[in-house]
Amino acid sequence: MADSRATAPRLRSLDALRGFDMLWIIGLSEFFIQLAEITKIGWLQTWAVQMDHVAWEGIRIHDLIFPLFMFASGISIPYALKPKLEAGVSRASLLRTVIRRVIILIVLGILYNGGLKLVGYSEQRFASVLGQIGIAYGVAATVFLFTRSWKGRTAWCLGILIAIAVLQLLVPVPGHGAGVLTPAGSINAWFDQRFLPGRPHEWAPYDPEGVLSVISACALTLGGLLVGDYVRSWEKPSLTAASRILIAGTAVFFLGWIAWHLGYPPIKKIWTSSFNLLAGGICTWLFVVFYLLVDFRPQPNWSFFLQVVGMNSITIYLLERVVPFADISGFFLGGLASKSGHWGPLLITTGILLIEWLVLYFLWKKKTFLKV
Repeated sequence: MADSRATAPRLRSLDALRGFDMLWIIGLSEFFIQLAEITKIGWLQTWAVQMDHVAWEGIRIHDLIFPLFMFASGISIPYALKPKLEAGVSRASLLRTVIRRVIILIVLGILYNGGLKLVGYSEQRFASVLGQIGIAYGVAATVFLFTRSWKGRTAWCLGILIAIAVLQLLVPVPGHGAGVLTPAGSINAWFDQRFLPGRPHEWAPYDPEGVLSVISACALTLGGLLVGDYVRSWEKPSLTAASRILIAGTAVFFLGWIAWHLGYPPIKKIWTSSFNLLAGGICTWLFVVFYLLVDFRPQPNWSFFLQVVGMNSITIYLLERVVPFADISGFFLGGLASKSGHWGPLLITTGILLIEWLVLYFLWKKKTFLKV
């Protein structure tokens, strides 16, 4: 008899979590920044500070948006691949599908960075957010396909974290020495200057999606894979599963906190292992919250608004790059905004979010999803 989990429904909490994450990218962060600036309310101003990246060391809420998406990408792997394995699809065939997705995401990332401008090789940025998502997904999915046990997959995750920490803390960088975690002195910068094709982001000495950053981020996607595989092993939503994942996430977070206080700070721009641990712990907590609030309560489907975004998250990420949503919002709401005083920009931002959601709702109604 076939395993009933081979036809398991989508993990709605994962779609909602992706949608929640993507909303901050496409306008919700700006909404709160503007609201804080207008109202001058203390807690909103404190929150608005969290809507921007730290300059270098440390971690803010905005620093978690990209890691959360990568973590969610890892959770999706068992739900995408395991039913096909159980249905008898060969690992080699699935690996070809994985490689295809990696290549498409890398190409989309280059296009997102302005690849169609046809600038010279040295002026084109090849590293990208989508490329990093694709490569990390490819590594995690390959590990999932060819490493059968959770212990082996955990070993891969830990191995990456340890290897990155050793490189960043113990391997001397010519002209700087070992353990110099600065933009120019880090080993990430040394690798990017020698092995990263094209130019780095903003012509910095390193690229935040550079060679070692991508490798390091694979650990976060593998962490999501471990969570997703464990959740899927339960035939229905389980408080036991949720509590165990929560405990594991807490342990991971405190490992990162200890590393930070021992002198290995979280730095997202070079993806230190301490950052991965802190981000991984927080991402795990967020997933558990959505798991409890969404999958344990099939009705009413309060998270539908988020799921519409989450099911086409890459679509809206790309559309925001090429579609002038601000101009569209201004066309419909510009007159009202001009008569709203200092509330005008907030009205335009609200319109942007609404228009983006309506576009995604239209795609959802048409059952049109970007699958790569």
